[in-house]
Amino acid sequence: MKRRTIDLLLSWTGLVVAIVLLVTGGLLLYGSSFVQDQVHDQLASQQIFFPPADSEAVQGPQYADMRLYGGQQLTTGPQAQTYANDFIGVHLQDVAEGKTYAEVSSAAQADPENQQLQEQAQTLFRGTALRGLLLNAYAFWTVGEIAQYAAVVSLVGGAVLVLLAVLGFAHARTARREEAPPVGIDQRRYEPEERAA
Repeated sequence: MKRRTIDLLLSWTGLVVAIVLLVTGGLLLYGSSFVQDQVHDQLASQQIFFPPADSEAVQGPQYADMRLYGGQQLTTGPQAQTYANDFIGVHLQDVAEGKTYAEVSSAAQADPENQQLQEQAQTLFRGTALRGLLLNAYAFWTVGEIAQYAAVVSLVGGAVLVLLAVLGFAHARTARREEAPPVGIDQRRYEPEERAA
């Protein structure tokens, strides 16, 4: 196969792959932006604020990460994770000596007259539900960040392939249209007539 043909084949293939990467990168960028905007808007609408860093509510080593966001409104995935794990999660541990909602709920159903168990079950249900919603927001935010990184890689890869395809097309224009004869073939058949004479 002639060098020019190889150049054109590789260049066209590279250009097609580049277009796919650029379109994919654009879609990933849109998806990332959409996810993070949705998470931000949903969290912002809840009007959740971190206690001030000097508040009694966040004193102690278990609240160190909470103090980093002291006084801020909860609007991002990392903030949601911190609030869920380092505030709600810590408080839930104190409700029923570290028992889960499922454990307390089972006990409350077995003893419906026990008011303390009923209250603990309700508190754990609400806290666990809110914690789960916040952690889901964090998960979606993380997916959005991963999509953003993938978009950058895809767009950069597409741009590099476009550049290589352009260089390949340029090389194909300047490449000799004929290759040297294959090894073992009579060289005189491929030489100009004036030399062959």
